[in-house]
Amino acid sequence: MAFELPALPYDYGTLEPHVDSQTMLIHHTKHHQAYVNNLNAALDKFPELKDLGLVEINKVVGTDKLPGDVATTIRNNGGGHYNHTFFWKVMTNPSNTNGPSGAVKEAIEAAFGSVDEMKAKFNAAAAGRFGSGWAWLGVKEDGSLAITSTPNQDNPLMASLPDSTPMVPILGLDVWEHAYYLKYQNRRPEYIAAWWNVVNWEQVASNFDAAKTGAVLL
Repeated sequence: MAFELPALPYDYGTLEPHVDSQTMLIHHTKHHQAYVNNLNAALDKFPELKDLGLVEINKVVGTDKLPGDVATTIRNNGGGHYNHTFFWKVMTNPSNTNGPSGAVKEAIEAAFGSVDEMKAKFNAAAAGRFGSGWAWLGVKEDGSLAITSTPNQDNPLMASLPDSTPMVPILGLDVWEHAYYLKYQNRRPEYIAAWWNVVNWEQVASNFDAAKTGAVLL
C-alpha cells in the first residue's frame, strides 16, 4: 500500500504567531508531499519493500536490506516522511502547551539537571547543525534521555549510519530553512526559541512512555 500525506492535527494557522500559517501550508502540502511522492516512486521499483512500515523503513537505512540503487532515495524521502509525520504531532496551539510534567519531566531533570538546561542543550544542537537537519530529544537503549542532531532528513532510528546516536525520538525540531525562513529569514535561534511555545508536551509524554518499552509512536 502506498504511503499517504497525513492530515495535520490542527489548522495551518494554529501555531501562530510562532510558526506562521503560510510556512505551515507550504511545508505540509509541498515539502512533506514531495517526500511521500518520492518514497512511493522508489518503493514501486521494489515491491518487496512495501511490506515495511514507515518506522521499519527508517530502521533499515544504512543496512544491506535496502537495494543500493534506491538506498539514498529511501533514506532521504523515508526519513523526510517519518520526520515530518512525527514533527506535526509534537506541536500544538500555544494555549495548550504548559511544559513537561510527570515522568517525562522527572527523566529530563535526571538527565540534564533541569528543564531549562535540557532546552539550552537542545537549542545548541539545533542552532549548531550546519546546513539543513534536525535536533532531537530521545530515549536511548539504556532508558536514559539524550540530545542529538542529524543532517538532512536523517533521524535517530537510522542506527546503522556512521556517527548516529541510536534512540527513539520523543521530540524533534526541523531546522531546514523551509521550516522558518518566510518568518525568521536567517534568524534560526529566534525560530528555535519561539518554537518552544508550541511544543505538545502531552504528545512528548506519550512518546516517552512508549519509548521506554521500545515502541515508536507515529
